[in-house]
Amino acid sequence: MGTSPSLPPRLPTTTDLTSKEGRLPRDPTPPPTPFSTSRADGIADAAMASTSSKYAKHRRIGEDEEEEEEPEEELERFDDFTIASSWERFISEIEAICRQWLADGPKILMAKGAESVPSFENLYMVKRDLKHGKRVYCMEYHFMKSAKGKYSYWNDDTHSTQLSFGVDDFLIIAPLSASGVVLDDPESTKLLSSIAIALSNCGSNWPAFVPVHDPSRKAYIGIQNMGTVFTRRFEADRIASQVPIRLMHLEGLHELFLSKFVLSSSDFPAKVKVNFSMKLTYRTPEYEYDHEETLDSEATETIAESEVPTQPRKQWDDDCPWAEWYSAEDPVKGFELTAIWGEKMFEESLEMAEVENASSFDADSWLLHPVVSPYMVDDSIGKFVGFASQLYLLVNAFESSGEAQFLEDFVADNSGQDNSKSLVTVPPPSVIDRVMKDLFNDEAGISNYVEAENKHGRALKGAPSDSLFAQFCLHALWFGNCNIRVLWIDFVREIRWCWEESERLPRMKSTSKIDLSTCLIHQKLQMLAICIERKKSLNCEKDTDLANKEGISNSTAPSKIRKGSAGVVPSMMLINIFQEMHAPYTQDAPLMTEDMHEERLHAAEAFGNAVGLSGQLERDILSSDMSAFKAANPDAAFEDFIRWHSPGDWVSEEDKADGNSTWPPKGRLSQRMSEHGNMWRKIWNDAPALPVSEQKSLLDSIREGEKVVHYLETLRPQQLLEQMVCTAFKSSADILNKTSYGSFKLMKTKMDQLYATMASTLKSLQGKSDISDLAGDLKQLCQVFEHIEKLLIFAASVHRKLIDAPRLAQSIFSDYFNYYLPKMGTSLESICYESEFTTKEKVGMLERDAVSSLFRPPTANQSWRKVLSMGNLLNGHEPIQREIVFSVMERVSNGHYSSPTPLCTDEQVETHRMYISGTSNDLWVALSVTSWD
Repeated sequence: MGTSPSLPPRLPTTTDLTSKEGRLPRDPTPPPTPFSTSRADGIADAAMASTSSKYAKHRRIGEDEEEEEEPEEELERFDDFTIASSWERFISEIEAICRQWLADGPKILMAKGAESVPSFENLYMVKRDLKHGKRVYCMEYHFMKSAKGKYSYWNDDTHSTQLSFGVDDFLIIAPLSASGVVLDDPESTKLLSSIAIALSNCGSNWPAFVPVHDPSRKAYIGIQNMGTVFTRRFEADRIASQVPIRLMHLEGLHELFLSKFVLSSSDFPAKVKVNFSMKLTYRTPEYEYDHEETLDSEATETIAESEVPTQPRKQWDDDCPWAEWYSAEDPVKGFELTAIWGEKMFEESLEMAEVENASSFDADSWLLHPVVSPYMVDDSIGKFVGFASQLYLLVNAFESSGEAQFLEDFVADNSGQDNSKSLVTVPPPSVIDRVMKDLFNDEAGISNYVEAENKHGRALKGAPSDSLFAQFCLHALWFGNCNIRVLWIDFVREIRWCWEESERLPRMKSTSKIDLSTCLIHQKLQMLAICIERKKSLNCEKDTDLANKEGISNSTAPSKIRKGSAGVVPSMMLINIFQEMHAPYTQDAPLMTEDMHEERLHAAEAFGNAVGLSGQLERDILSSDMSAFKAANPDAAFEDFIRWHSPGDWVSEEDKADGNSTWPPKGRLSQRMSEHGNMWRKIWNDAPALPVSEQKSLLDSIREGEKVVHYLETLRPQQLLEQMVCTAFKSSADILNKTSYGSFKLMKTKMDQLYATMASTLKSLQGKSDISDLAGDLKQLCQVFEHIEKLLIFAASVHRKLIDAPRLAQSIFSDYFNYYLPKMGTSLESICYESEFTTKEKVGMLERDAVSSLFRPPTANQSWRKVLSMGNLLNGHEPIQREIVFSVMERVSNGHYSSPTPLCTDEQVETHRMYISGTSNDLWVALSVTSWD
């Protein structure tokens, strides 16, 4: 594009052809250019009628409407032009409203109830309805709470109208209709003139806009009175398809902007100083976790076609702790990267081609925004499928469990449906069999219960997450709100089979103690597991005992052989013989579950403690200890046992000042032990001298094992579901607690708070409270659980996607946490939030490589459609949106924008501004032109 040497130093404009004095007319009418011959080439080139002609035209329209409203009269009359027309009254009404808004100012308008524009913290709006003839219009005034800084239009808090036309406060007037736009040219001209006259009378500089044409075009016309010297006019339109190829590239867009203030392409100056700023938005492609198509393209040729469908598609959370129970939708659908080029000045169109081919790493700033799945925002119960949703169904089953006396009669209430309808939801036998095989699988092994424990988890009275009952509860969660009786009956049937066949219970920790901090069912299963092991030991020892009895000689029966000694008791001698006292091995106290301890306590309260015993169990323990003591000390007396077992019942008469002990020991039994008919002496006389290895076990494994199975078979539905609810909540939280989410301290704090909330809520279940009182608290707990579960899944997704940029990942999670925090209440109803998560985090220079790795180069199958490219590719991906601002500045004291009278200012005026937004298939252009009146 060359330029004749005879061209003047300033830009040729319409003024040179229409004004003999070298000044712009009051309302210049740009001549047609080649670009304006079609709608695709005519954005912002529509001719504007002069102000005087507009006012005359509006006057005629107003008068016509009055003539239509007034009935025709055949009688001769005269026209009184002193009476205001309806159009003049319409302008007066607009003027009154604008004067009121101007007088109030932003602070008073906000105090009067101005609405905050959704997604924009700094923008507020007031509106009024106006009636003109038969049409009703709505006028909206958008104003900012605080002034924006220079070059801040790329901020997320900038409204689209502000960004498009470079304005701050603005008015929009539109008809109250379904489309909200003006489809008639005379009406749009009339509206714009009306509001322009009203604003001029008010002395206001607010820009005003009128939406026109079809709504899909997003077209506007507008005007702004900039004092007594300048006027800005606005126009915007859109091409929704078939964008010309030259308008896909920066060079063509630059030429489009230059064409707005030249007559033809031959008049393009060689160098025009144009301010340029650009914002590119990239969207990460959908991630394919199997990588089979991209990584093994050559290997797939050797795989048989019949084998390909057998490989399931890999999910994003296959290696997450919850993947065994459900597959969660990825809460982070992708990322949007915004690359911003700050304002620069270019003089030639060829420089635009260099910018288009430049790398995105050359951008001044990068901003990253996660694309969050809609289910993360929706608070409706049932929208999110995870542990929380299934726990809610289990709570519903618990709520209806109080009506059934026996498990065979229990049917869970399915959201208020009849029990007869709920019977249909019972799973088929094949599903039950698959669950039982998973629970009682021989490869399940022995759980250690420790890995998933949280420091606050011990306060929850449930089963460990890897134990047999906890796994049963987790399986039961995914049966929905159906009748779980079939699952429990089959579960107990499998347990009875293990007991009768002396088979080890899977998923049970090998221990000789019972953990009383767990739920009662888990304690019973611990007891049964111990009984099975002892039952197997007894069966193995039967043959050995028979062989030993046959080998014992009847002729030799030594009664003075020491057996079962654990060692000498220091400084203690037997009373009747000068021998050292030996401490025997004794049996451990018999194992008891929580309910057995309660029975023992009730027995002690009922029978008293007059003889120092609380029941038969204490007698058996005492007799066992006495037998073991006799075997370890064959010549011992009753007094020797008292001195070792109960030193408080032996009153010593030795001189404590003399450190040497004398033999025989001097002393006597206490009064309690000396009474006639003392129970301890009677048991001593009856106890045989037998070491522990030859004694009968204090724990009757056969009897206790049968009691456990009987307990499980006769358990009431309410008792079962109470323990299932506690265990299911605890196990679900323990599984989620295994999730790796980096060093997100906010997430760690929330998990600790979840355990504390569960402990305080579920504690009421052990208090035997009324079911109806507990149901509401448990449902609120489900809601809290769902919020934290969503946050945890979000944290895991962000952490693994940005594992090479931990600071950026933590900042993004913190932003989302602060956005999501108001939602984390306990309300059972859905809460509607209009604002969306739009926060963008700035990417550091050292983090750009990690972010760019999110944009994997497209494969051959993915890139076939990229025939036309807009440039500015990032790893082969073109931006999903490109936004550009072109502008030309000129000093007021220079050129044809200078006034005939000298001004006391040397400020610059933005004579032309063009905002362009779109892709290769969509183009939206907004133009603003400043003219001198």
